[in-house]
Amino acid sequence: MAARPQAADKYSRHRNEEAAAAAAGNEFRIAKLNQVWDKAQRLQLSPVKLAELHSDLKIQEKNELNWKKLKADGLDEDGEKEARLRRNFNVILTKYKLDGRKNTMPSESNYLRESVDSENDVFDDPKLEKLWNKATTSGKFNDEEVRKLRREFLHHQDKIEEYHILRETVSRSEDIHENVISPSEAHIKEDLLHTKHAELKDKHRNVQESFERLRKLIHQGYDGDSEFSEPRVLELWDMAKQSNFSDEELDSIKEELKHFEAKIEKHQHYQEQLDLSHQKLKHVETIGDKEHLSRNKEKYKILTEKTKELGYKVKKHMQDLLARLSRGGLNHNEL
Repeated sequence: MAARPQAADKYSRHRNEEAAAAAAGNEFRIAKLNQVWDKAQRLQLSPVKLAELHSDLKIQEKNELNWKKLKADGLDEDGEKEARLRRNFNVILTKYKLDGRKNTMPSESNYLRESVDSENDVFDDPKLEKLWNKATTSGKFNDEEVRKLRREFLHHQDKIEEYHILRETVSRSEDIHENVISPSEAHIKEDLLHTKHAELKDKHRNVQESFERLRKLIHQGYDGDSEFSEPRVLELWDMAKQSNFSDEELDSIKEELKHFEAKIEKHQHYQEQLDLSHQKLKHVETIGDKEHLSRNKEKYKILTEKTKELGYKVKKHMQDLLARLSRGGLNHNEL
């Protein structure tokens, strides 16, 4: 009888470990993700940040489980998919300040941090701050448009942060490869570095295009007939219009993006409710009313789970839309 392939044995072992993790009541089926989740809870991240982290870890889990199956089937010989997963994991650790390093990145944005009342609430990037000051002193935007514009600026700041994190993780992985790779694997190393730099270049171009869009917006103001208001949806719609879609295809994409925008707005509503529920729960805990406390804990638990669920759906939907638009179309059966 032929020997069982080593990769298949390793895959089976991984499956057994995942089953054991599930039986133990862990949040995730992969040990390192549970470690990150436990650490985040010990550090007492805000409820909204915990929900966002949960969504990111769920997507990472899905991608890693898919990769393990591909690896068992011998479909990642050059290790590029594994390297990408490692970079994505590092991005998550750095984004939520869970990598044990001192914070050298700009502070994270949060959709709950959209108040335009504080004069001291500034952006970390000097160019972005300068553009924001220009926008708010131009007299071109009413209060609602300023709130809408602030969402766009926060979205752009996220892009800047993601670019810096990716640049740092690529630099670190280059140092590791430089020290451990053998001469016989030099061609594989060269291919991996090329892929990493291409990914970094794409991120940088995306940041530049995003900033240019903001500059144009500040100069021209909002179009009253604009189809969308959510930055991520506006970005996808611009991407669709710049592609070679027919009018019929664009109409279909527009409808899909309307559904996506509604999903984002629903998620943001639950984020706000979760934050309010957390504040109320802390207040009730100081009073000591057991019955009142029990009701608030139950409501907080329900809101937490719903926010996690919607956050995952929004991020996964965004990934799917980006992938399908870049391929030249949307397949509604995939949703």
